[in-house]
Amino acid sequence: MQNRFDPALVDPATLPSSDLADLLAAVCDIESVSGDETALADAVEALLRDQPHLEVTRDGDAVVARTLLGRERRVVLAGHLDTVPLTDPPNLPTRLEGTGDDRVLWGRGTVDMKAGVAVMLALAVELGRQGDEQSTEPVVDLTYVFYDHEEVEAAKSGLGRLARHRPDLLAGDFAVLGEPTSADIEGGCQGTIRVEVRTRGVAAHSARSWRGENAIHAAAPILARLAGYRAAEVEVDGLVYREGVNAVGIHGGIAGNVVPDACTVTVNYRFAPSRDLAEAEAHLRELFDGYEVTVTDASPGARPGLDDPLAADFAAAVLELTGGVPKPKFGWTDVARFAELGIPAVNFAPGDPSLAHADDERVPVRELAVCRDALRTWLRGA
Repeated sequence: MQNRFDPALVDPATLPSSDLADLLAAVCDIESVSGDETALADAVEALLRDQPHLEVTRDGDAVVARTLLGRERRVVLAGHLDTVPLTDPPNLPTRLEGTGDDRVLWGRGTVDMKAGVAVMLALAVELGRQGDEQSTEPVVDLTYVFYDHEEVEAAKSGLGRLARHRPDLLAGDFAVLGEPTSADIEGGCQGTIRVEVRTRGVAAHSARSWRGENAIHAAAPILARLAGYRAAEVEVDGLVYREGVNAVGIHGGIAGNVVPDACTVTVNYRFAPSRDLAEAEAHLRELFDGYEVTVTDASPGARPGLDDPLAADFAAAVLELTGGVPKPKFGWTDVARFAELGIPAVNFAPGDPSLAHADDERVPVRELAVCRDALRTWLRGA
């Protein structure tokens, strides 16, 4: 097992840009748990400002770089810089195992989603560069968006902040989001809504419990409804999304000798993008009819959008190189934000999505090259 990290050799002011494994290791080893993205944003900004073919804008810990080639169409490549917290003991620094095409890079962020970020950085350095024998110009203008605060509540999202205050920086005809897909195309995304379902009771001393009404006991029918819920499978534009409604938290009681007078069950509903937020909320209110239901967080889904001409061209070019067929995205991603801006978007990047946030997060190095080469081929119109 090889530990590839030496703190003295990783300068946050610069990042390697040639070898994809080295680039990903450098990006991952600059720790960037949500709320602590500044050092990585600084490094990304420094690398991009060193590229004369890019116009670079910094907004908080979001960095946007654009080519200005005068093309008729513009493609946005976007990815978030933050990760979920490290494990204990920490799953950084990264480590590289194996040899040749079988190498695997382990560590926090290797899947979600710094593999996608590394591919984006490599393309940003390469595409549009002029003045040497290796010049490579894309057939479209490109916008690269590296943003903060994706792994936390939606109100803090760096991409949401840009959409509110600098939508001009996100303008484009099509977007590719670097969320992990194992180098497959995943269209659209599920919507997500969280609600609190409450029961009320009467407090009493637990030694005289007959004088009270136990609000936690009263939550039993809520849990029974959830346990008996059968997830729907919904086809949207040729892709099948599986829904789910789950209790993700429960809270009640103030002391070990008090019958609780209140209980809250937190429920998360992941729904197909054929539903809007109002329909999703109505579904939950029907499911928990008779109970107090409060929405605490909600984000709409996004339809696949693969019938858009640019999306169809993208799918044809990528699938010719990678094989396979487009799949639905299980989970919510920022393709939904692009959909709200009227920009068709798909998910495409290295990394097994089932390993996102896992303690043993890891990515095959060969997937980095597959995704870079597929995007490069499409963007150059080859």
